[in-house]
Amino acid sequence: MTSAGASPGSPDVFYPIVPSADWVARLAPLGVRSLQLRVKDKTEDDARGEIASALFVAKSTGCRLIVNDFWQAAIDLGATELHLGQEDLAAADLAAIRRAGIALGISTHDDDELETALRADPYYVALGPIYETKLKAMKWAPQGLEKIGAWRKRIGRLPLVAIGGITPDRAGPVLAAGADSIAVITDFMTAPHPEARVRLWLDWAATVRA
Repeated sequence: MTSAGASPGSPDVFYPIVPSADWVARLAPLGVRSLQLRVKDKTEDDARGEIASALFVAKSTGCRLIVNDFWQAAIDLGATELHLGQEDLAAADLAAIRRAGIALGISTHDDDELETALRADPYYVALGPIYETKLKAMKWAPQGLEKIGAWRKRIGRLPLVAIGGITPDRAGPVLAAGADSIAVITDFMTAPHPEARVRLWLDWAATVRA
C-alpha cells in the first residue's frame, strides 16, 4: 500500500506549527524546512486566502508547507501535503485526496486512533501530547517517552512525529525514544522573541542532521 501522494518523507526534525500565513512569512525565511499551517476559527474563504498566501511564501523560500484540516482547499490550491486530525479524517474524502496526489499525515492519541490512521495509509503518524501542553485542554494524559517507543515498534519505518510540550531540552530524549520529527507550537509562540527561539531550534536541528 502506498500513501496518497508520492511520500515526501518525514517532515524536518524541527516541525513548527503556525496559525497564519503571516507566521509562515516570519519563519520560512529563517531556514525552517517544514511548516504546518493550522488555521482555526476562520471561514472557508478566509482559510483559503491564508493557505494560498502561505503556499506562495513556502514555494519562494523552499519550505515544505503542510496544510491542516482544510483538505478541499488543499486540493484546489495545489498543496502537496496535508495533516488531518481524527475528526477531520472521518469527514474527509480520502479518495479525492489520493487522486490529487497529496501526502497525508494523521494525528493519533490512542490505539484505536492509530489503527484508524494506518487504514488511511498516511505518510507519517503524529503522536501527542508527549508532555503536558498549555495550548488547549486535552482529554488525553501526557503520552510520555514509553508510548513513543511503543508506536515506533507498531508502525515500523513509517515516520513518527511527536507533539505536545516539547522544548529543546526535551527534544533529544524524544528522538532517542523513536520519534523522527518534533512538532512545536507553544515553545516558540509564547517566547518573548519567537524568531530567536526558532533560531535556537534550527541550531539544534542542524546538529541532529550533522
